[in-house]
Amino acid sequence: MSEPRRLRIDIWSDVMCPWCLVGWGNLQKGLEQLHGEIEADVRWHAFELNPDMPAEGEERTAHIARKYGSTVEQSKAVQGRMREAATIAGVSLDYEGSDPAPDAMMWNTFSAHKLLTWVGEEFGPQKQTELKLALFEAHFNARRPIGQHDVLLDIAAEAGLDREAAAAALSSDELGHKVRAEERAAWDMNISGVPAMVVENKFMIPGAQPPQTYADALRRVAEKVPA
Repeated sequence: MSEPRRLRIDIWSDVMCPWCLVGWGNLQKGLEQLHGEIEADVRWHAFELNPDMPAEGEERTAHIARKYGSTVEQSKAVQGRMREAATIAGVSLDYEGSDPAPDAMMWNTFSAHKLLTWVGEEFGPQKQTELKLALFEAHFNARRPIGQHDVLLDIAAEAGLDREAAAAALSSDELGHKVRAEERAAWDMNISGVPAMVVENKFMIPGAQPPQTYADALRRVAEKVPA
């Protein structure tokens, strides 16, 4: 029996983005359909949905209503549809902490992207994915203020990373430049929304797609690109 074909998948994403988590869940389901046939080598890249978000953040429902010109009721309806999509994808956008629940907030994610870039470079794709999922969980399920450096350092330490090294990464201008370069690369590829997955540096899968769409797309790439 031949070894599974390994495909590189670069994902532009923001940890504030519910559809990015939905897309990740559906990608995993798509890969399950390809078990023994195709495996994924996933790398995460920076995309800020709200690069001008102030340090104090903004309440989520009010933010969606303001950003998209909708009413609060419409904003809540959108969030309801996202939660349904998440359940189908096998992931959760729901608060799972103790009561009283803190406000669901949107935060500036530039520092989180610096941390993810550092981990990807220093420890590889698997550890980067582990931290990415930890940040998703911290934001959606625990409602931790992940725009704050001390909270990011706590999350890094919980993921088994050295806290002092993580602090150095957060203060690194070089890593900041690399995050900006990844964001420019997204615009150069006409990525204006996330998630956006680029397979083998050639084929883009935009948006959060159903599992079958991911499976079909990856199979087509494997057929087209030489091993």
